[in-house]
Amino acid sequence: MIKAVPVRHHSRWIFLAIIVAGAAVTVRALMGADIDYDVTLEFLTAENVLKGLWSTLWISVLAQVVGIVLGVVAAVMAGSRFVEVRAVSALYVWLFRGTPVLVQLLLWYNLSLVVDTVTIPGVGSWETNSLITPFVAALLGLGINEGAYMAEIVRAGISSVDKGQSEAAQALGLSPAHTMRRVVLPQAMRVIVPPTGNQFVSMLKTSSLAYAIQYGELLQSAVRVYTNNLMIVELLLTVSIWYLVLTTIATVLQRFLERRYSKGVQR
Repeated sequence: MIKAVPVRHHSRWIFLAIIVAGAAVTVRALMGADIDYDVTLEFLTAENVLKGLWSTLWISVLAQVVGIVLGVVAAVMAGSRFVEVRAVSALYVWLFRGTPVLVQLLLWYNLSLVVDTVTIPGVGSWETNSLITPFVAALLGLGINEGAYMAEIVRAGISSVDKGQSEAAQALGLSPAHTMRRVVLPQAMRVIVPPTGNQFVSMLKTSSLAYAIQYGELLQSAVRVYTNNLMIVELLLTVSIWYLVLTTIATVLQRFLERRYSKGVQR
């Protein structure tokens, strides 16, 4: 008779001990540091911080929407039978995915140094300085950059749908645009949603780069406060707590959407 002896996982206990020890050292260091945590908690609901929180959420949502729209357009262009259209899509993804977001934000914010006025024939002419506000520069910089990443995500989602689906739809008389909108994209959502959720979580944090162009998001609001009261670490902890709250909520919504678009799919 063979007696089964469970394998002992000593490495698991060693790893757990290291984690516990590291957490204990971190907590001890934080508790012994010269940090007024009452100030951190107090400014969680301060008017300036809450205003910056709203600005962060607003610019993140708008930029993500712009990115999704541009990403879908670029992904569809990437599948075009015309080489010129595919080249434009590839150039867009290469250019905006290959340069840092901060550089793009600064370029948009300083666009007036290159173009003095923006003219639309038959409509009017405006000074670039008055058009490219910090909000507009942040929206363009974050949204257009996000579109380059979303293009690859959407392209992967479209590629995951069997070509027979498109052929069947076209055999029924559906136009290519109708086929893409009503047949391909709905099925591709199962693949598109998870990385899109990750991108939005990343967008919430990346929006802090708009601090560099004076957009009044969460970090900028905290900087304005601690410039006056010199509670630098306390305010940065306040900002960190709010970012954790936002990303946690976004993650929960992502999981909900994943389950919704995964119905009927065997795992």
